[in-house]
Formats: sequence, C-alpha cells, structure tokens
Amino acid sequence: MMNRRRFLAASALAGTWSMMPPFARAQTPLSEVRVGVIGLNGRGANHIEELLKVKAAKLVAICDCDSDVLDRTKAKLEKAGVKVKTFTDFRQMLEGDLVDAVTIATPNHTHCYIAITSVSAGKPVYVEKPVSHNIWEGRMLATAQKKTGKIIQHGFQRRSEKAWEDAFKWLNSGDPIGKLKLARGICYKPRPSIGKVAEPNHPPASVDYDLWSGPRELLPVMREKFHYDWHWQFPYGNGDLGNQGPHQLDVCRWAIGDPQKLPAYALSCGGRFGYQDDGQWANTQIVFLGYDPVPILFEVRGLPAKDMNYKGGMDKIQGQDVGNILEYEGGMLIGGHSAACHVVDQDGKVMKEFKGSGPSHFETWVQAVISGKQETQRAAESGHVSSALAHLGNISWRIGGVAPLDKIREGFSHPAAAEAVDRMEAHLAANGVDVKTSGFTLGGRLETVDGGEEFRGDSAEKANALLKDSYRSGYEIVV
Repeated sequence: MMNRRRFLAASALAGTWSMMPPFARAQTPLSEVRVGVIGLNGRGANHIEELLKVKAAKLVAICDCDSDVLDRTKAKLEKAGVKVKTFTDFRQMLEGDLVDAVTIATPNHTHCYIAITSVSAGKPVYVEKPVSHNIWEGRMLATAQKKTGKIIQHGFQRRSEKAWEDAFKWLNSGDPIGKLKLARGICYKPRPSIGKVAEPNHPPASVDYDLWSGPRELLPVMREKFHYDWHWQFPYGNGDLGNQGPHQLDVCRWAIGDPQKLPAYALSCGGRFGYQDDGQWANTQIVFLGYDPVPILFEVRGLPAKDMNYKGGMDKIQGQDVGNILEYEGGMLIGGHSAACHVVDQDGKVMKEFKGSGPSHFETWVQAVISGKQETQRAAESGHVSSALAHLGNISWRIGGVAPLDKIREGFSHPAAAEAVDRMEAHLAANGVDVKTSGFTLGGRLETVDGGEEFRGDSAEKANALLKDSYRSGYEIVV
C-alpha cells in the first residue's frame, strides 16, 4: 500500500469560472485511476508528488528515456514504499491495461506527439505547458480530444484555483472598478548564460537520444547542460515566453473573456542580451497581442535588475516579478504565480483580497477522468489557445530584423506598449547593454485571418512557415 505521507516527507523529488458548458464524452467508469508519469525531471517530479496526494489516483508506472533519472526516481519511490513499473519508451507503457491515464512532463517538442499517441491508445492525458511546440501541434491536440473523446487537461494551474475564479466573479459582478482596459503579464525570471560549447557534446550515455529527440532530427548537442537548457534552443523549447509565459498569458486570456481564437494581430520585439551563449530564444522581449477591445501586453526579462548581478534580484512591477497586472478603469487586479491575488483602487489601496487553491489541478484531472466530463477551461482547446499566444510572439520575433529604437516605438504605438519599450531600454542600460549596438530585433507584424491560425499581409509567407515544425519518420503526428 502506498505511504503517501512518508514519500512526501522523505523524497527529494520535490522541487471562466464554470459558466461554460462542460466538454463531455462517455468514458469507461472508474473508481480509481492508475496513472503513469512520462518525463521525470523537473515538473515530472512534481507530478509524482501531486498525484500521491490524490486519493483516487494510484501511481503504477514511470517512464523516462534517461535510465539514470528513471532508476533514481524508482529508488526514491521504493524507499518511500511506492512500487512502480518502469519504462524507457512511453509507447510500451501504453500497451495493455497497466495504466488508465498518463501525465506528460517531457521537453516541449514531444508534448503533442506523446499526448496524441496516448489518447489514440485510449489513455486520458494531463500535459504540461506549453501543450504544444507550435501552433499546428496545438490544433492537432485539440482535434485529437474531439476525435477520441478522451480527457486532455493542460497544465495551467490557475484554472483550478479558487482565488482567481472568485476574483473574476467579483470583478464581473456590478463592475466594482469598471471595465478592463489592458491585460498585462510579466515574466522577470533570472536566466544566466547557459554557456557556449566549442564543439558538439555527446548525449549522456544514459539517454536514449532517439527517443529523446522524438519528432526532431538527431541533431548535434550544442549545449553544456543536456537537461533543461533545451528550453532556450529552437528545435526543443520556446524560451521563457513559451516556458513560464503561457501561465500568465492564460490568466490574461481568462480575464478578457476566454476568446477561443487568436488576436487580430501580434507584434514582438527584443533580443538575447548580456552574454553570447548557445541559447537562441530572446531573454528580453515584449509582445503585444491585439485583441479587441482589450489587448494583452506581455514582458520577458531574464537579466537582473542591474549590473548583471543576479544576487541583486529582479525588477518588479506592482510588486510582481512573475505574475499579472490587469488594469481596469478604476483599479487593478494583481497577482503572482500562485493561488492569491488582490484588487487595488486607483490610489493603490487594497480593496479586496482573494486566496485559496481549492482542489488541485491534478485532482480536477483525476475527477474528470473518472467522470468522463471536463470543463472547457481545462481542456485541450483552451490550453492550445493560451499556448498559441506565446507561439505568436515567438514567430513575430523570429521573422523580424534589427531595427533602431525609434522604429520599434513606432510599431508599439499603444501607450502601455510604448512605456514598456522605454522601461526595457532603461533595464538593458542598467545592465550595461547598449541597445544601439546590440542588435535589437523588431518582429514582423502578424495579421491573422479573422483570428484564425494562419496569417496574411506582408509577413504571411515567413510566418506561416513557422506554424509547424518538421517531423521525423516514425514520429509523425497523425490525428
């Protein structure tokens, strides 16, 4: 029998409100869900801990293509009295009836491949953010849920937190501080250099590199640290805009009414500043998403407050370094990456506080698997759109070119966006970065076709080419 309390104590693994009709399709009735966790580093370790807290879940299998990580995790579980079966290839885990459902915490480039393969094999899925590596994959994921009828829950935890749900209910009951004008998200998260290798490294001997690469070609390993630092390289990750950003972009989208389509246009600017390394994604970035009538503004900063001194901390806005500032006519809703937020008036005085998490995001997933019914705000379509907002910003940035600041200000004409550009210039200067000589990129303006998932206009050809990656034989995504 599982000793949940002992595992939590001994293991070093830790590291629109419901007004919409539920996504519902008949599922096999269950009283207990046998779960397999795929991907055990980082968030995967958190998956294990959270699942062991859910009474209706039983952890029966773990999977990782790094045998060292797999063996280490198994040993820690066994020490805590939790016995599991191990796999290096997730497809073998899906065979037979060992598991009823799986959670996925692998690198971004394999999220959709594994998730779609899993639901096609009849297994409901919980998939980490971003649910996709690109916009096309996210659409395929949403299509797979509709086609198979299986539960697919995204990893945006705010959707299962009572604090944010209560805050939006209050703000939309009688307009206590007026209408929403701007939804702002920020990710000011310390990201030092990942280093620069002189020549390709070999994957760790414990890693099945074919399985790890999945849909991507077997590319040379151009980074010192094999695990995690893939986040900052184009083939595998999506930078911090696509790593942390989807959480806060999801809150922004929730605040503006949960549109199920993309904005009319998107524009990004920024660059990778402060060091030269093997990372490719921007570490300093502004994204403006032209929803009507309420736009979204998002900022990424990976450099510290000043002097490239990470011990000195990060910049903050309204007390937040990772969170949301939602600006209304008569005040703001402010909250971080947690189950707490508060409303202030125009003078900054706190009017109302909201706290409480309610059932965990994993609890809501397990209950959805048992009932076969899921609220749309936690389903694949919602996760896809929020992830796609990050992908939009990255596509814009990737197809852009170096431009002087006056051109960037010309593009970011919205007052809040223009002010963000000014602050970003000051932030870079405080770290000794001369934006006039450092290659500041102004992204291409992306214009969607009625909020759809293709582009028109001058940037269309380049932008449409980045809607989808290439897929290696044997790892194609098919729905």
